[in-house]
Amino acid sequence: MKSDFLKILQKAELYKPEMTRFLRDLLAIPGESCQEAGVIKRIKEEMETVGFDDVKIDQLGNILGTIGRGPRTLAFDAHIDTVKVGDMSLWNYDPYKGFEDDEIIVGRGASDQLGGMAAMVYAGKIIKELKLADEFTLLFTGTVQEEDCDGLCWRYIIEEDKLRPEGVILTEPTDCNIYRGHRGRMEIKVTTQGVSCHGSAPERGVNAIYKMAEIISDLKDLNSHLISDDFLGKGSLAVSEIFSESPSRCAVADKCWISIDRRLTIGEDFNYALNQIQNLPSVLQNGAKVEAYSYDKPSYKGISYPVNCNFPAWKIAEEHVLCQAAAKTYNELFKSVPKVDKWTFSTNGTVIMGEYGIPCIGFGPGKEEEAHALNEKTFKSHLVKAAAMYAALPAIYALEKK
Repeated sequence: MKSDFLKILQKAELYKPEMTRFLRDLLAIPGESCQEAGVIKRIKEEMETVGFDDVKIDQLGNILGTIGRGPRTLAFDAHIDTVKVGDMSLWNYDPYKGFEDDEIIVGRGASDQLGGMAAMVYAGKIIKELKLADEFTLLFTGTVQEEDCDGLCWRYIIEEDKLRPEGVILTEPTDCNIYRGHRGRMEIKVTTQGVSCHGSAPERGVNAIYKMAEIISDLKDLNSHLISDDFLGKGSLAVSEIFSESPSRCAVADKCWISIDRRLTIGEDFNYALNQIQNLPSVLQNGAKVEAYSYDKPSYKGISYPVNCNFPAWKIAEEHVLCQAAAKTYNELFKSVPKVDKWTFSTNGTVIMGEYGIPCIGFGPGKEEEAHALNEKTFKSHLVKAAAMYAALPAIYALEKK
């Protein structure tokens, strides 16, 4: 196996120009959530070119590439949608034309999360050439709509495509460290009703905004009293949006609603988080309605797959065989001890592990702080490192599992 590690590293370095070219191609194609068709088409071309055994696109629009025909399935996942670029005048480079030098590649999605896809595809090429699939069917997924609705894509893969791997490697940016969990999240809506009247005599009505002001104050206090987990840390709560309706700017608002970004730690779930808010004194006194948002936007293929915006927290133990196999692979390849940590943000792991209990770890090119950032970039050395890691991991995992 030691000779295989050397060959894997050599091939990963050899394919750095191809990974860079492929990533630059992906960055040049706008691919926000529900608009990923062009990106998926380009990934399909590359998977077929490098020799994947099978490549298909499911009805939702996810691309599923496989290598090997073994009885066991291990998956690698990269979501391939991106967030918007924002104000392009603030970028130092065109986020679609991108930029590269000897070390970095700049463009929207470079770290979050098209770099992971580029490294995955070339890991597949290495696995194929060195015959490393062994007893596995290795599944490489390019998933859609993650930025809009974490894990929706994998709920579809598990429930509709009927694919359930024994483990998943998430290729979200980790600065080439091993991650084993993250907090979950919910999107919650709170609505207050009032009675409109002329703004010159506000005492004749009931102001829905004033009702909401009391609730916001209680929510701010609630955030400081949420529970904590030793590894994932404390849950959190933030009011992220506020809206109101009124007959005019000269009238008292008769409706107000807010959005809450609720981050869930271990020990907090959907009902727990909703009940906390429903039972706040200001919510009860003002008769406010508390509910989870739902998501039902159709994919680029026109398929709608409605879900509540509820994304559970998850973690696996550092002693878990998948985590141990990743650490051993890292050590064998790079002759150093990996850092084992967690994401601050949320990933498809909310559904894969959080809901379905399929063990996940994370290892990806790019840094977490680059996600959604201006002048987003990844590192060519990370692409090489990630491709080598993905190519070597299945064989080590098989040995550790025995």
